Amino acid sequence: MLASDVTALWLTIKLAFITAAILLVLCIPLAWKLASYKGRLKPILEALIAMPLVLPPTLMGFYLLVLFSPTHAFGQFWFWLTGTQLAFSFQGVVIGSLFYSLPFVMQPLLAGFKQINTTYNQAAVALGISPIKRFFYLTLPLLKPSIGSAFALGFAHTLGEFGLVLMIGGNIQGETQVVSIALYDHVESLNYGAAHQLSLVLLAISFACLVLLFKFNKTVINGDANRA
Repeated sequence: MLASDVTALWLTIKLAFITAAILLVLCIPLAWKLASYKGRLKPILEALIAMPLVLPPTLMGFYLLVLFSPTHAFGQFWFWLTGTQLAFSFQGVVIGSLFYSLPFVMQPLLAGFKQINTTYNQAAVALGISPIKRFFYLTLPLLKPSIGSAFALGFAHTLGEFGLVLMIGGNIQGETQVVSIALYDHVESLNYGAAHQLSLVLLAISFACLVLLFKFNKTVINGDANRA
């Protein structure tokens, strides 16, 4: 495997891990609130979260690129705050990936919160346990399989990003060139040997993620059966 491919592979794993970890931290409290929310805005909120499932990644990447550009107010604010620009940077790719992979982390968590038996929570309320303690000592332990499933799905989905990363980050080796873009480069240059090697590594990592995902899903199913 070429040295540039190893760099792209490491960058891809780093991007997928950071994206899945940040989304997990952001989505757990959001899913907790949204699972019990019954207001009229719920369909709109759920549609906004699910939008990346139907939008072309290049469309999202285009509008985020406009938002990150130095000519836009947000891009100017970021440059004033950090001294660096978001467009064509790893930080910009991470922010784009957060939007792109949001539903893949949020949906398993929402399903997990909805499947928790409310009897436990009602018993804790009757015992006078505060909402924060109920969340950390009751809800989170029951949600462990869904958390694992959400992380594995978010990680696996981010591994395959192409259009959005290319639009926001371009193709800068060591900075924004992920595995999918390196693979595209090999195919364009007719270097099929390198393309095969890179594809096999990505295939193996994706398969391992899916094995973990189905393992967690099986745990959820067994957990539901036990609680029923």
